[in-house]
Amino acid sequence: MTTHTATSYDQLPVIDLSAADRGPQARALLHAQLHSAAHDVGFFQLIGHGVTRAETDALITAMRAFFALPEADRLALDNVGSPHFRGYTRTGDERTAGARDWRDQLDIGAERPAHVPGPGEPPYWWLQGPNQWPAALPGLRTAALAWIDRLSAVADRLLHELLTSIGAPADFYDPIFGDRAHPHLKLVRYPGSAGDGTDQGVGAHKDYGFLTLLLQDTVGGLQVQREDGRFHDVPPLDGAFVVNLGELLEVATDGYLVATNHRVVSPPGATERFSVPFFYNPRLDARVEPLSFPHASQAPGITTDPSNPLYAEYGYNELKGKLRAHPLVAQRHHGDLLTPA
Repeated sequence: MTTHTATSYDQLPVIDLSAADRGPQARALLHAQLHSAAHDVGFFQLIGHGVTRAETDALITAMRAFFALPEADRLALDNVGSPHFRGYTRTGDERTAGARDWRDQLDIGAERPAHVPGPGEPPYWWLQGPNQWPAALPGLRTAALAWIDRLSAVADRLLHELLTSIGAPADFYDPIFGDRAHPHLKLVRYPGSAGDGTDQGVGAHKDYGFLTLLLQDTVGGLQVQREDGRFHDVPPLDGAFVVNLGELLEVATDGYLVATNHRVVSPPGATERFSVPFFYNPRLDARVEPLSFPHASQAPGITTDPSNPLYAEYGYNELKGKLRAHPLVAQRHHGDLLTPA
């Protein structure tokens, strides 16, 4: 009689990045685990990343202080006023798959001057520009920009180990990152379930960059679509980042590494959930070249979706997502970029 062992989805694979510093055997095991998680799941929990509790607490304290501000202070940073999609999004104003997301958030990127596209320049340069900061919380700017720098370093190291794990040159994508990379940070609050009974905290989607590192609190609600086609809970793991691969890595490896659908179910009742996703993205003008690696012949091809075309230049991918997710900003500032219905 043949016995079948059911796959357990109680937790994602747990990867200890510090194993890279513990000698050849430990690093080889790390690479085997990374390879499996990135090829089979596209999601894992990352520990041993070196980010301290004090660094995390500084960001969380600043974030909670922001959401505790009077609504008028938060709305003073309304992202509808920013052609760069920076600032505060009130609950229900962001869309995923055409439906509203029941959360509010502050979108932050690298602090750079606006780049208004000139004649012949790609429109994605609108995505570069200044952030909006609350005058009442000067410490938020310090904490958020420090977090971007800290997690950029973690993600850079992780990407090098990940590429090594599949036999690719570790530094292959270094030229498209560097000091002109386009990181993106969200400070997010889920205020509980919507009054109309809908439970979409964030609808099912894939991220469109390289890597996402998510700090989630103890409430839970993140769900990942696994091989059985169902969405499974990701239990919070103290001190870990939930890492997922974005569409650019799927494209770069012709589907060998997978970008996976995920969503957030709103917490029950009036329970609040806080999370901090960090998106590790290359330069806006980066062209993502195909990766050469020994397993390329086993690549199944990328997932095709006519409603979600993927572009060689990263900026076009992000602009496409921003125009869909933030229709109020798009209508106010970028009507010329919208496709007629």
